[in-house]
Amino acid sequence: MPEREIILTPGGYRRLKDEIDYLSTKKREEVADRIKEARYFGDISENSEYDDAKNEQAMLEQRIFALEEKLRSAIVIDEKDIKTDVVGVGTKVTLQDVERGDVVQYSIVGSAEADPTDRKLSNESPVGHAIMGHKPGEVISVAAPRGETRLKIIDIERA
Repeated sequence: MPEREIILTPGGYRRLKDEIDYLSTKKREEVADRIKEARYFGDISENSEYDDAKNEQAMLEQRIFALEEKLRSAIVIDEKDIKTDVVGVGTKVTLQDVERGDVVQYSIVGSAEADPTDRKLSNESPVGHAIMGHKPGEVISVAAPRGETRLKIIDIERA
């Protein structure tokens, strides 16, 4: 089964690399220190501090492995290839709710970088998927939990 393609912006790639570097160095050292310290508390077979530290180590190693896998299968969007004539990964899109008139701006990113609270929408999310490839001025219908929403693309720029 082929690996799932991960699309990253250059900023997302740097953040992922920085997280791997932090977890592989500083965080690993912190956990190793906790394990070493917990050994001084006595018999490790009944030492909850030691067990907690070993569990944290296992979760840390699992997180590092998952991030490295993500990085290996990542496709980084080249900033110079980002077009602003249509919505795509790496663009910032201004949308208007046709019925309510609300205007909102989102950066379109790959699923690995999505963070709706930071106005970063995945290209695979319902709204992101619906607007991909569309141009300013177009009105797109998006299925939402409370019913269909119609969004007008006002502007597209590089994120």
